Amino acid sequence: MRHHATSSPLLLAGLALAALTALSGCAPLVVGGAAATTALVASDRRTTGEQVEDQAIEMKIGSETRRVFANTPGVRINAYSYGGQVLLLGDVPNEQDKQRAGQIAQGVDKVVRVVNELRVGEITPTSVRTNDTWLTSKVRTTLINTKEVPSRTINVTTERGIVYLQGKVTEAEAARASIAASGVSGVNKVVKLFEIVPPASPQAPAPIEQRDTPSPNNTGTAAESAAQAMPVQ
Repeated sequence: MRHHATSSPLLLAGLALAALTALSGCAPLVVGGAAATTALVASDRRTTGEQVEDQAIEMKIGSETRRVFANTPGVRINAYSYGGQVLLLGDVPNEQDKQRAGQIAQGVDKVVRVVNELRVGEITPTSVRTNDTWLTSKVRTTLINTKEVPSRTINVTTERGIVYLQGKVTEAEAARASIAASGVSGVNKVVKLFEIVPPASPQAPAPIEQRDTPSPNNTGTAAESAAQAMPVQ
């Protein structure tokens, strides 16, 4: 009994010290997370509200398309939003399903326009999608290493070797980014879906630019090379 009485205070003290240590240890994690979030927002030319809205748009489109096409085989739809401009990529069985997906996206709150690049045909093989993921990583790295390109405010997405660039950039930055991306080995073509802004005011809105940049490494099919980024009417 005496041994138990002696060890209890020590045990309680140890637990208290451990609790204090754990609490103090949490502080740097919280501060670090806040700092990381601040850095991300600061490097993106969209406002914090715009970034949150774009995430919400993607989630809503994803949820609604899954519901509508729940019983339709061979459907793969991915939505990417930047400043309310939605890019749809993936595969659908027929043209009717493609148009239906575009209508769903256009009906989501805060969507400004829809660039419907859904492909009519069978689901893209896993091997091709894996290569697209690798190409996206390579293009992002290239943009980071390219001078005077605001890579943190540019979204990169690849589908069947075609790279789509979304972001809020100046004319000069758009040109540099597209040239850099088109030079990455394996890229068939670069489609620019930028929101062009004046150099002196990177936050000011401006019309969205839609131009294609063929890649010198183009090895894709004619159908892939002819893809156009056109909004759903």
